This record gives sequence, C-alpha cells and structure tokens, in this order.
Amino acid sequence: MSPVFDCTTEQGRAEGVAAAVEAVRAGEVVVLPTDTVYGVGADAFSVEAVAAVLAAKGRGREMPPPVLVPSHRTVDGLATAVPAWARDLMRELWPGPLTLVFHAPSSLMWDLGDTNGTVALRMPEDDIALAVLSEVGPMAVTSANITGQPAATTVLEAATQLGGAVSVYLDGGPSRGGAASTIVDCTTETPVILREGAVTAERLQEILGDVELGH
Repeated sequence: MSPVFDCTTEQGRAEGVAAAVEAVRAGEVVVLPTDTVYGVGADAFSVEAVAAVLAAKGRGREMPPPVLVPSHRTVDGLATAVPAWARDLMRELWPGPLTLVFHAPSSLMWDLGDTNGTVALRMPEDDIALAVLSEVGPMAVTSANITGQPAATTVLEAATQLGGAVSVYLDGGPSRGGAASTIVDCTTETPVILREGAVTAERLQEILGDVELGH
C-alpha cells in the first residue's frame, strides 16, 4: 500500500509535503487535497508522469488535465497573450476555484494531451497543495477518481479508486467539496465561460466591469 500522510498535524504535514515533493521530482504520481475535491497529479513537465496520471484515471489524451500553479507569477512562463481582464480575475479570485484557459507558448517542453495549443491554469486555495506546488512548480492535476466515478472528497475514496497507481497520498481531511471550479476561456478577445461552477457569472462580471462576458 502506498504511504498515506496525515497532514492535519504539523509534523504529518511536514513529512507528507516532503514525501510528495520527492515523489513528484522523481516523476511519480501523488494525491493531494485542493479547495474543491482531492486531486491526482504529477510534474506538468514530465511526459511520462502526466501519461501515468491519465492512465490512473482511465482517461485518454482527449481530456488533458489542468495545471495547478503556486502563484500568479507562474502564469507568464506558461501562457502567452494574457489579457488585462484575465489578470483582474486572477487578482480577485486566485487562489480559488477559477480555472483560466490561455494560449500556451509553443516552446514549452511538455505534453498534457490534446490541448490544441492551450493550457488551463488554476491556483488552488489549499495550504497543503500550495506547499507542494511552491517546491515543485506547476503540476498537472485532475480529480482523484476513475473517470466516470464520483470525485473523491476524502483520501480514502481516492485510495480506494486509484490504489497503487499513486506513490504518495496526502490526507488533509474531508475536502470542502461543493461546486467544481468555474472555467473561463481567455484565448478570445472577450472572456467566455466554458463551465460555470463555484464562481458565478455575476461575480465574474462584477470584476470584469465593462468587459463583456460570453457563455
């Protein structure tokens, strides 16, 4: 059985984060809590590790995982042509349940699947996830469940579904669950909601001001 670290205690969290960082740097797959549900992920720049994440879920390349980032500053290395209104959304709603889709630089040496030259970025509002991300950098992370099964809201649910495909499990207690992240397409002239989730269209429009929000 892969190790499970109780990150609800200070010592357990320190040990768990260190173990997860070591695993990610070694190209392995880890499960970690986020501000929505538990996520399964790996180094976004390891082709083999990203493929292992998709394989663990039973998911094909046609559904590439989003990339979690540790800070706003990371975005400029992963996305091109970031509109000013997208930066407004990041400033107000990151960290949080908002995923933004951008054009990805063609120079990036990664393979997330069939992305059509885009990347979906999010900064999660979870201290454990951010502690790992701040050490290893961008991670390809998707919900910790077999495709077609309910998303895992506890580490036990994740482990029951993913088992030995994951090297390290970080237990942050039951996830806050709730709605999935809202996804906004930032590759067009004006923002378009691809999926309305935890952040409402009204809240987005409030921040965007005069910029028209599409659906």
